[in-house]
Amino acid sequence: QVQLVESGGGLVQPGGSLRLSCAVSEYVCNIYTLGWYRQAPGKERELVASVDSHGNKNYGDFVEGRFNNSKDTSKRTVYLQMNSLEIEDTVAYYCKAYLQWAEYWGQGTQVTVSS
Repeated sequence: QVQLVESGGGLVQPGGSLRLSCAVSEYVCNIYTLGWYRQAPGKERELVASVDSHGNKNYGDFVEGRFNNSKDTSKRTVYLQMNSLEIEDTVAYYCKAYLQWAEYWGQGTQVTVSS
């Protein structure tokens, strides 16, 4: 059973920063593509950022350079550093580990951007 344990969500003011963390097993960290997705109520889940086993990164168009996705294999953790947060970034964020034939999701963490 693949487990993904997320942390780091919370309340932040517009323009502020948050860092999300997703702890995984060593095998998952080294082999799987690790991504962050988010889902607003009534909308489909969308890609925020991902990093594959080779370190290649991909970002959703709306990120526009504000977020950085990184992986620390020594800590078996993937991070999403979010800067210049906007009210529209208020949604639940989910960590995902996936390969072509399998995918696993974390429980989600809420990010609220409000003054």
